[in-house]
Amino acid sequence: MATGKSAVGASLAARLGWTFVDTDQLIVQRHGRISMIFAQQGEQAFRTLEARAVAEVLGAAPATQVVSLGGGAVLDEGTRTLLGGARVVFLDADLATVRRRITRDRSRPLLAGDPVEAWSRMDRERRPLYESLANHVLDTRGRSIEQLVTELIEQLQLNQNKGGDRHGA
Repeated sequence: MATGKSAVGASLAARLGWTFVDTDQLIVQRHGRISMIFAQQGEQAFRTLEARAVAEVLGAAPATQVVSLGGGAVLDEGTRTLLGGARVVFLDADLATVRRRITRDRSRPLLAGDPVEAWSRMDRERRPLYESLANHVLDTRGRSIEQLVTELIEQLQLNQNKGGDRHGA
């Protein structure tokens, strides 16, 4: 959460000439603001919508598409299974990197109250899932979106030159 997935994903897609899909934005377009869904229906209802959106997007994803998932999408076992057949990038961020974003942005319902403590707790819970799914890990500390995208493209090309990874190229 707040690691720059949408910004990096959109920039990567633009540089590659691919399409970009953000599952959180897809949910907002179809169902309204995420904070409103949480307030009116609860987190579980949001997670159900999220799992459906992810399944739809990943099920139809062409090889030339970059998909940004919400930070909690990996909590769903079905989503984790789907991600086993995709190339997954983990944007590894520490608290110092995301602190300013999470303390300014009041639209994230899971960060209500003490956003630093909430983010730290979620990071501890989710990090093992992210790490287990990732084909590529990018350390985001002190790096611009363009630097991250350039490094990721280099990793993808290196992997492709070595014969691809478990997901092809």
